[in-house]
Amino acid sequence: MKIVKTGMAGTMESSDINIVIEKNHEPGIKIHLTSSVEKQFGDQIREVILDTLKQMNIDDIIVRAVDRGALDCTIRARVQSAVMRAAMKENEIDWGLF
Repeated sequence: MKIVKTGMAGTMESSDINIVIEKNHEPGIKIHLTSSVEKQFGDQIREVILDTLKQMNIDDIIVRAVDRGALDCTIRARVQSAVMRAAMKENEIDWGLF
């Protein structure tokens, strides 16, 4: 899937996460995480983001995540939505893959 524009999903409300997906002009995935629980759960949040991106076959992007205590299922949903918006394929997601 090709990222063609910046995509965003989520809010800054408690128990949510705001995800912004941008095209990375260098190889690889870069994650910039800000979280109120980063010391306790930062590694887990990054792992959920990376696993979701791998399932969607996404590479070469920048992820900006601002977490307010989101559960793993919320993180996955926000990453999926932001990617689909960035790829301009919001209505084409195959939910059977997830």
